[in-house]
Amino acid sequence: MNLLPPKAGAVLEAVLYRGEVPRGEVAEILGLTPRHARRIVSELLGRGVLVAAGPRDPLRLAFPAALASRWMPGLFPEKPAQG
Repeated sequence: MNLLPPKAGAVLEAVLYRGEVPRGEVAEILGLTPRHARRIVSELLGRGVLVAAGPRDPLRLAFPAALASRWMPGLFPEKPAQG
């Protein structure tokens, strides 16, 4: 199952390297229309991957616990089954 929308990696990479990205630059980063870029940003915000202080503020990277094992495999070892 793909947890993130297509092209989301480009936004995440830009935020990772720059620290934050103004929302108005996302369409250019993705090479999409502003409407499609807003949909991707909305989904990333909804999943807790990106955060912003307000609706017009720059986007910053978050680190949701639900994605920790996927983003950094092996960092948090799984608990052994008790039986």
